[in-house]
Amino acid sequence: MSDSEDMTEFASIVERIERGEVPIKNIERELICPICKELFTHPLILPCQHSVCHKCVRELLMLNHEDSFDAGSECSLPGSPRSRVPSPSMERLDRLVRSGSISSPGWRRGSVTPRVTTIACPGCQHDIDLGERGISMLFRNFTLESIVERYRQAARAAIAIMCNICKPPQQQEATKSCMDCKASYCNECFKLHHPWGTPKAQHEYVGPTTNFRPKVLMCPEHEMEKVNMYCEVCKRPVCHLCKLGGSHANHKVTSMSSAYKILKEKLAKSIHYLISKEDQVRTQITELDLLISQTEENGQLAERQANEHFERLFETLQERKTEMLRSIEQSRNRRLDQLKTQVEEYQGMLENSGLVGYAQEVLKETDQSCFVQTAKQLHVRIQKATESLRTFHPSADPCFDEFVLNTSREETLLKEMCFGGDPPLIDLSQSKVYNEAAICWRLSDDHLPTDHHMLEYRRWDGEDSGVWRTTDRVYGPSTVVCDLEPDSLYSFRVRSCRNSMFSPYSPEVTFHTPPAPTFGFLFSDKCGFSTERLILNKRRDTVESVAGIAFLLAAERVQTGSYIGLDYIIGDTGISQGRHYWAFKVEPQSYMVKVGVASDSKLLEWFHNPRDTSSPRYDHDSGHDSGSEDACYELSQPFTLLTVGMGKLFIPKASSSSSVSTAAAPAGDPGNRILPMPQRMGVCLDYEACRVYFYDADTMRCLYERQVDCSGTMYPAFGLMGGGKIQLEEFITAKRLTF
Repeated sequence: MSDSEDMTEFASIVERIERGEVPIKNIERELICPICKELFTHPLILPCQHSVCHKCVRELLMLNHEDSFDAGSECSLPGSPRSRVPSPSMERLDRLVRSGSISSPGWRRGSVTPRVTTIACPGCQHDIDLGERGISMLFRNFTLESIVERYRQAARAAIAIMCNICKPPQQQEATKSCMDCKASYCNECFKLHHPWGTPKAQHEYVGPTTNFRPKVLMCPEHEMEKVNMYCEVCKRPVCHLCKLGGSHANHKVTSMSSAYKILKEKLAKSIHYLISKEDQVRTQITELDLLISQTEENGQLAERQANEHFERLFETLQERKTEMLRSIEQSRNRRLDQLKTQVEEYQGMLENSGLVGYAQEVLKETDQSCFVQTAKQLHVRIQKATESLRTFHPSADPCFDEFVLNTSREETLLKEMCFGGDPPLIDLSQSKVYNEAAICWRLSDDHLPTDHHMLEYRRWDGEDSGVWRTTDRVYGPSTVVCDLEPDSLYSFRVRSCRNSMFSPYSPEVTFHTPPAPTFGFLFSDKCGFSTERLILNKRRDTVESVAGIAFLLAAERVQTGSYIGLDYIIGDTGISQGRHYWAFKVEPQSYMVKVGVASDSKLLEWFHNPRDTSSPRYDHDSGHDSGSEDACYELSQPFTLLTVGMGKLFIPKASSSSSVSTAAAPAGDPGNRILPMPQRMGVCLDYEACRVYFYDADTMRCLYERQVDCSGTMYPAFGLMGGGKIQLEEFITAKRLTF
């Protein structure tokens, strides 16, 4: 189809819409207010382009600020939805609101502070700020009003609109409505009140209607100005004052005629597209109807199958219940029989009854041969009874401990019963725990989509574990848990939810929080930073030492043996009080890296007195193989640096008089003071206690601690020589970076 044919088709559609030939019976859902669920009554256009009834906006504002209004003042407000305003036309009501004759719900006159006028759009749920002028800033949706009126007329076609001039009983049916006079007329009354040759003859008239709207749309911000432009930023009509010095001064605007033409063409084109796809829409409706039928059938089938599974479970439980109760009953009856028999035997030992009574009668026998014949067996029985009397043992145990049933495991399985799917797994490599815990998890590759996740955590207090606490719903694969206690052990687990059913819990993982709050800093690129041998990334959270030409030239200046000095870099924030913790990673292939703290005075010495070459023994804490391991800290110094390199961590040797402790091996053997390099290292500085601690950040095991002179401002300090790389942990840098 050519462009000219397209334009002709568009024009035809527009004419049909304007003539009212488009069926209106099936569009009721588009004419329903989302708040009152009734046909729109004097709809207003919100900034998000959704429409709401005038009275609904007022009631919504009142509802949002119900606590701000006492009952008496609310009922006395002329603009309150609980009071009855005489029913003037909406145009007059708008003028009253603008002039202040009645108060807007957004702002009460005489109030010291303006009322907050933010409401949530019922259509898109976006917050709409109406400003101090409240609903007086909103346009009436006259187009929607006209469509609603046509719908009402179509719904009550049998009810005619009567002439407003004729008086009963001669009142006639109206044939025209004058938009200027805002009244309906029969033919005779219209000619009488609009005679030829008078200004009234030029009035605009339409078919009979009860919906009278103003001929010209006025600017709600400048009541006396007509809107004649369209703001393309705010998507609303504006007047020339809005463009000259109002809120739309810097916005792009276009003429109203141009906007009218463009929007009308777009709308007509969209309608034409939908109409041309009517067969496709009907096909898709048929497919949707089929899906509804399949959903109903499959849902009923799934329900039957679930019922069958539960019935089998009930049957199995009933069978096990019957068997186990029968076993208890049999054991009880057997024990009761044994105990009752024993009671009877003991009752026979009583005088004049049972065995004793029989023996007493036997003793009366005078014939010796007969007595001996009977007494022998009787004596054996008397001896057994006497022995049982001396060593009394019940013939049955009354305790039924072996029949105590522990169903906790089965109860857990039943509670975790779901429609399949593996539990999520917490990713230890991505999860980090400081004062806050960033917990990440992953699902199996064949896992079905989930609705949300629930993360639970608890704190371990000695041997006792705390109560599980649950976070809010998480819709992604990670979340952050705040306000964790320092130097504490926490367990975490997560499960997924799909169709209101939860998966089993993931295996618990345990993390140890740092001993102090995290200290946020970045690497400083100002103080003593060597641009020749150090490379700092843009985020300033990673520094790398490169052994390049400068390194070789420095070595060339010394003919026999050389020791190239360290390149130092510090954090951009100092510490002058409190306890602080930070963590970082050292590249395993790094040649030599020093990590720790240093005071501002020591840093000035390092940066202003560079040592290109020196003996390794000059540095008390080099940790190198040239004998520095044997160097000792005799006094508290304004710095402490631990040596890391070539995949090892070197614990300095301390003298008996220095205040140093280590969690490593005994200090007598240098080999025992060389530990594997942790994947992540942590440093904790206690400024008031003048102590620094070095940790394995993964296990929170203290590797080394010593006293340090904190007389000045202390900075995180790092030294690199040769090839090396240090990266600060993300939680340490996140507080200082703007993403």
